[in-house]
Amino acid sequence: MANGGAQTKKHPNIMEKILHLMEIGGPMMVPLAGLAFIGMIIFLERLLYLHKGQIKAVEFVSGIKEALKKRRVLEAITICDETYGPIPRIVKSALVSAEEPAEVMSASINAAAANEFALIDRRVASVALVAKLAPLLGLMGTVIALLQIFFDMGESGSYATAAQFSNSIYNALLSTAFGLLIAILAWLGYSFLNSRVRAIAHDIDWSANEIMIFIMRGMPEHENLHMDGSSK
Repeated sequence: MANGGAQTKKHPNIMEKILHLMEIGGPMMVPLAGLAFIGMIIFLERLLYLHKGQIKAVEFVSGIKEALKKRRVLEAITICDETYGPIPRIVKSALVSAEEPAEVMSASINAAAANEFALIDRRVASVALVAKLAPLLGLMGTVIALLQIFFDMGESGSYATAAQFSNSIYNALLSTAFGLLIAILAWLGYSFLNSRVRAIAHDIDWSANEIMIFIMRGMPEHENLHMDGSSK
């Protein structure tokens, strides 16, 4: 047992390795880490927002249609209020303006849709900005480190050995590698978020058109629609 304890060797954990790389990577490693943290926070916030707001549009609109066929308009509006997401809000804007002229209802839906498009696309471009800035900051860190290497060599007046020079180059290139890694991950995150935004935007367009056409053409006795929530 004593020999086993003596032979136990402590290995640095992942966090210690990361801190060591940041230390030898140069002054731009801290801004890069900050940029990576900001990008991760924005990505997670947008991911949760988009996930929470994405519903099964076809099933939801079908349920609203069934309520409207029974002339239960208040019930349909209540369903919209109790369901989170952009699609229920778009459908509700059509329902509350159902008795208005077609132009007014269309304008109400378009205004609601424009607002929802802005909300789902909000801050997504910031993740792409992180992907663009990270390699530039990394390259700047490498250039600064290389300048420092040659400055120190000139000040000392001596030539560095191949081992010393290669080690210095390795340290200088760390910031570029770190910046590229952040850029790749951020771009993958941006592409994923952008695909979710496009999917939700498609559902918004479809739902808006579907409910408006149903109200104008498909709903029985549309001209006598009342907000009473019951059939007379």
